[in-house]
Amino acid sequence: MAENYDLIVLGSGPGGYVAAIRAAQLGLKTAIVERENLGGICLNWGCIPTKALLRSAEIFHYMSHAKDYGLAAASISADLDAVVKRSRGVAKQLNQGVTHLMKKNKIAVHMGDGKLAGASKVEVKGDKGSETLTAKHIIVATGARARELPFAPADGKRIWTYRHAMTPAEMPKKLLVIGSGAIGIEFASFYNDMGAEVTVVEMLDRIVPVEDADVSSFLEKSLKKQGMTILTGAGVEELKATASGVSAKIKTKDGKVQAGDYSHAIVAIGIVPNTENIGLEALGVKTTKGHIDTDPYCRTNVKGLWAIGDVTAPPWLAHKASHEGVIAAEAIAKELGNKDAHPHPMDAKNIPGCTYCHPQIASVGLTEAKAKEAGYDVKVGNFPFIGNGKAIALGEVEGFVKSVLGESPPSIEEMVMAVLKQGPALNTFLSKLRGNNSEVEDDLSSLFCSKLVAAVYKHVGLIRRDRAAGDFLPKHFSSQFDSYVDMQGGAKLGPEITISFDAVQAEVAYKQKPLLQLEAQAHRQHRTARERRERWRERRDASW
Repeated sequence: MAENYDLIVLGSGPGGYVAAIRAAQLGLKTAIVERENLGGICLNWGCIPTKALLRSAEIFHYMSHAKDYGLAAASISADLDAVVKRSRGVAKQLNQGVTHLMKKNKIAVHMGDGKLAGASKVEVKGDKGSETLTAKHIIVATGARARELPFAPADGKRIWTYRHAMTPAEMPKKLLVIGSGAIGIEFASFYNDMGAEVTVVEMLDRIVPVEDADVSSFLEKSLKKQGMTILTGAGVEELKATASGVSAKIKTKDGKVQAGDYSHAIVAIGIVPNTENIGLEALGVKTTKGHIDTDPYCRTNVKGLWAIGDVTAPPWLAHKASHEGVIAAEAIAKELGNKDAHPHPMDAKNIPGCTYCHPQIASVGLTEAKAKEAGYDVKVGNFPFIGNGKAIALGEVEGFVKSVLGESPPSIEEMVMAVLKQGPALNTFLSKLRGNNSEVEDDLSSLFCSKLVAAVYKHVGLIRRDRAAGDFLPKHFSSQFDSYVDMQGGAKLGPEITISFDAVQAEVAYKQKPLLQLEAQAHRQHRTARERRERWRERRDASW
């Protein structure tokens, strides 16, 4: 007999397991189907173990530059096996954490290959045989895999995908990285810091092409300064693995073909969605280039069937998948009659992106070029981190903050900020800062917002607006703003306003509500919460 559920989630990555947990919290009887490891690619073979590798490389980098901080460190060396072992340990710990969360939330886990046998039925083939599951709703969260070169498939020895690069049998001496998106650049940064000679080949005219052009230009100069070779507007026409390495023929932007020999090559040219052989075709599910089409609530064109994460439209990011998981779970719960579920539509413009290279990049919203294409009258501010006190104290002066502010005709305002900096990327804060609905604002911690946003209007570059600066400043910051202006030795700035960020590399877009108005609201929320705590203490003391 088939086991029946309210919801079945096909895939347990950061989208799938989050969707399952949220559904269970909302009272839905939930099952999750996974063919390999709970946590999916992100936790086991993607985002998380990669960040563990990058952290080791970062520590190694600092140790190698100890004298810059007045310290001495002799006989510095890297043990690649130990670095990889630590990375795998981090992945294992999180996999066990997801397993615990499934048990805690009473989610049934079915290990095996899942396939849709209808809009409300999933067949699972595992080591213990086959079973059939039925549900009122199904979420497809099967993720994606690395795209390979058709003329040079990965062999795991000399030609690698991200998965092979995460557990190398040996340290590359001369590494070719094909593709300069987040995955390619992160592995290039890791292996460069670990001592490999790295060459990056990008087909487009600049690296990290989804970022602002100024970010791409700055990062390319920084990576070259670190010793990397960067070839843009170039393509790999031939790649062959040999017993001792890899031979490649690269067509450069001037049309010439140059041959090169490398010890290893990493292919990082994008992803392929895992939509084959899971029953989508028989149901008539609409797709675009293999990715499932969905509405803002993650519904497909088939009633009762939903899709989230890398199997859907870009951007293909773990935190986007998780957020979609919550949206889908709440939308399903609402359809099943749960009045506590309040789904909201996904807005792709609010999704931050990040690249954890050295220096780091994070972005959200429109780049300068995209803002102009959209018809905005763009104003740009730019501030280098060499003028930031904390950056100088940290010895991390590479980077800049870029702000783009524009007004679209006839009266809708859109504020876009771009920030690039050396240090942790506070993407969650930045994406929430860009939001324009009450749920986002309520979710902001008052203290978090007050402390961080206070840093946002002091150092970055002045962005001229057609209104007085006071229109944006909450009262309790007016004197600080005036003092800052006077300290700079200038007169009152009038229609100019300063915006800055102290610990982030990002591009931010913030729509409709002025940034400082949001800070004022956060301040009021913090004050109200404090007053409630004080009244509670008074009642408690009186009762004693």
